[in-house]
Amino acid sequence: MKSNNQFSHGGDTLAFSKKIGSKQKEIIDLSSNINFLKPKIKIDLNKLDISNYPTYEKLSRIIAKKYSVKADGIELFNGGSSAIFSFFRYLNLKHCTIYSPAYLEYKKAAQTFGFKVDLINRFYDIKKEVEKDSLVVFVNPSTPDGDYYELDKLFNSWIEKNCTIFIDESFLDFTDKKSMIGKLKNYKKLYILKSMTKIYSSASIRVGTIISNSKNIKKLKEKEPLWKISHFDSIYLENAIKDKNFINKTIKITNKNKNYTIKHLEKFDFIKKIYKSEANYLLLELKDYKAKTFQKKLIPYKIMIRDCSNFDFLNDSFVRVAIKDKKAMKSFIEALKKEFK
Repeated sequence: MKSNNQFSHGGDTLAFSKKIGSKQKEIIDLSSNINFLKPKIKIDLNKLDISNYPTYEKLSRIIAKKYSVKADGIELFNGGSSAIFSFFRYLNLKHCTIYSPAYLEYKKAAQTFGFKVDLINRFYDIKKEVEKDSLVVFVNPSTPDGDYYELDKLFNSWIEKNCTIFIDESFLDFTDKKSMIGKLKNYKKLYILKSMTKIYSSASIRVGTIISNSKNIKKLKEKEPLWKISHFDSIYLENAIKDKNFINKTIKITNKNKNYTIKHLEKFDFIKKIYKSEANYLLLELKDYKAKTFQKKLIPYKIMIRDCSNFDFLNDSFVRVAIKDKKAMKSFIEALKKEFK
């Protein structure tokens, strides 16, 4: 049984700064897995005409081109979490299978809309059979560990069970790995989530996208309000995507900083395991330390990391560390050297 904080997330730098009596800008936030790099935006948002209702045709075309799909095969939402809740509300299903640990909003949405939930431990029981006609949720790369899975065999087993399949690829842009988008033409009950806020460093610009075939998206749109994201959101993301070098730059620098961090973390005896990650974060299993103790030791250095004890199948020995700029990662390593001699 999880605590009242079972669905809590990282990234609340304001609350953390108040708690420790510091300024928010002084906090080193390694708890939130938002890209530390920002795309080049060549537009003055102050000059936008916001007197008219927003339209999303241009943004839809740009996103469709980015992911090599048709514009009528995507629906925009006010962020990834909003997309998840809208999708669960839209479905006329009773059963959900979540490969866990997973982003906690999936279990929250399933419980909110009355689904019976089965959790499959993908670390130890990934080949377990799913129930027929279930909604299957798989986050790839995964969270909080960042592993990428080749899903072809699992995908075929889900099809055999006539499942509705929802693949969350919110962190795939941090990798050069293959998307499941190519499967859309072969299976009509496949949906793919792209959360644009993670890669484009825009947690406050709320844009998420569900991709499927045009018939599915048409039915989904019928259940959705006309306006869900603002003109500011659209314009920001349109211009962010125009920065063609941004994704490759992000992958290169993030991997460099991640390798630096792993290299130093491997020297500490108090870390039992560093999980393989293709994403912009690392899951650590601690030895002889609890997550909350670990967090407290980093307070004097104004560093936040994510306690992962509220993830299913994890306990209070697990923490997640986001990969940020080289200076932040050096500060983290130096703090560990001082606290864990």
